[in-house]
Amino acid sequence: MDNKASQRLAQKLKIFLPPENIFTDEPMSRHTTFKAGGAADLFVEIKSREELSNAIKTLSEEGILLSDGGFYIIGNGSNLLVSDKGLHKPVLHIAKEFNNISLDKGGKGGTLTCEAGCTLAAIAKFALDNSLAGFEFAAGIPGSLGGAVVMNAGAYDGEMKQVVKSVRLMTETGNIVEKSADEMKFSYRHSLLKEESLIVLDARIYLSMGNYEDIKARMDDLAYRRRDKQPLEYPSAGSTFKRPEGYFAAKLIQDAGLRGFSVGNAQVSEKHCGFIVNKGNATASQIYALIKEVQRRVRESAGVDIETEVICLGEFE
Repeated sequence: MDNKASQRLAQKLKIFLPPENIFTDEPMSRHTTFKAGGAADLFVEIKSREELSNAIKTLSEEGILLSDGGFYIIGNGSNLLVSDKGLHKPVLHIAKEFNNISLDKGGKGGTLTCEAGCTLAAIAKFALDNSLAGFEFAAGIPGSLGGAVVMNAGAYDGEMKQVVKSVRLMTETGNIVEKSADEMKFSYRHSLLKEESLIVLDARIYLSMGNYEDIKARMDDLAYRRRDKQPLEYPSAGSTFKRPEGYFAAKLIQDAGLRGFSVGNAQVSEKHCGFIVNKGNATASQIYALIKEVQRRVRESAGVDIETEVICLGEFE
């Protein structure tokens, strides 16, 4: 979109959405954990299911469809790298206010219904407060529920597919459908949402009853391990690369002699080679160039292709 088209679409959206939720020329560095990237021509904060429906229907009337790649849906921005050239399609941001959690206890556990904007940390705390076990693995993942479902996020031998029982989704025409865990096609860093144009509204998560002190001890242990092993002091997108079958990405990168290797202010973490970090005002182009160089050097040294977990939005090449 050019500036005139962005302004026109913004005015149309303001008929159905709170005007204070709609921004033009919005810096995406404010909305990603890499703290890098250019501006979005049009950025819309989505704080409820109704706002999401109104936004999607308005875009659809303009011929802007998710299935055509006509707009972006983002959550906490913890797995994104946005081009320095910015984003020239509308961005719908599932905001932190889209975050209700309800609990239905029964039998030997409880089912949480969590909206897409909930952070995983907030869900983990809610589970702890209600002595529900099984979500400890996700307490330190810096993402929102929506993104975690899309990516089947995981850590420390846990992943979303182990706890998600069903997901409610919105189609690009504003209809609501529900998919069971089996229908979600969860696999390593993959779900149905990588294949179909659907948007997470909420998910039902089943957890078993546990002991508060045991759950807290497990969460504290994982938090300590994260602080000890991961470069949490710098902006990053978490683990940059997927685990190749039969290998560990961090080990491959270390063996290629890339610990601490930098492009500008983007660096392969000296603390954990699986992380690329922003040492201070790194550009998205520097981060992207470093990712490509790491992939090239690992392929050259080990004959292994490592894919990114990080999703790149916008134009890089």
